[in-house]
Amino acid sequence: MKLVLQILLAVLGLLTIMLVLLHKGRGGGLSDMFGGGVSSSASASGVAERNLNRLTVTIAVAWGLSAVGLGIVEKFL
Repeated sequence: MKLVLQILLAVLGLLTIMLVLLHKGRGGGLSDMFGGGVSSSASASGVAERNLNRLTVTIAVAWGLSAVGLGIVEKFL
């Protein structure tokens, strides 16, 4: 069980990283944080972007749950 959760955690972590990197950049980095950029809308523009957002959130939540599950297995088993 522990090995399965460790593998799941690693795979979901890599998937989360890849999905986050697929998103479009919306800001100018640190300069935007201090008011030095043109503001853009934070909402997704198309169906593909919305689906990518949903998939990213789903995978990230699954990663978090597997991390909690691994912690529980480590503590009690």
